[in-house]
Amino acid sequence: MGKQTFNQTKKILSILLVVLFVAALTAPIISADAPHHSSSGLQTFNTEQLAKQHCPTDTVVWLNLQTGIYHYKGQHWYGNTKSGAYVCQKEADQAGNRATKGQ
Repeated sequence: MGKQTFNQTKKILSILLVVLFVAALTAPIISADAPHHSSSGLQTFNTEQLAKQHCPTDTVVWLNLQTGIYHYKGQHWYGNTKSGAYVCQKEADQAGNRATKGQ
């Protein structure tokens, strides 16, 4: 009976490990497509395409979430800051963010 209990425990642990492994692999994929909200309530996106789908008639900009400054496509910092996201320009303006100076 001891050996049978050990085998059952081993099988349960194996199944649990597989489930946890699959969950760990798929969690980033699922959350990557979901829009996020900044502390100001602004809807942010991980990809330019998702932002364009959200606001097809507005300009998509890259918002540096730490500074509140956004950059236009073609500018050096567009998509290139450590903490940033794609947002709709009108929504960024309404949330109190601003465009980079000198551009």
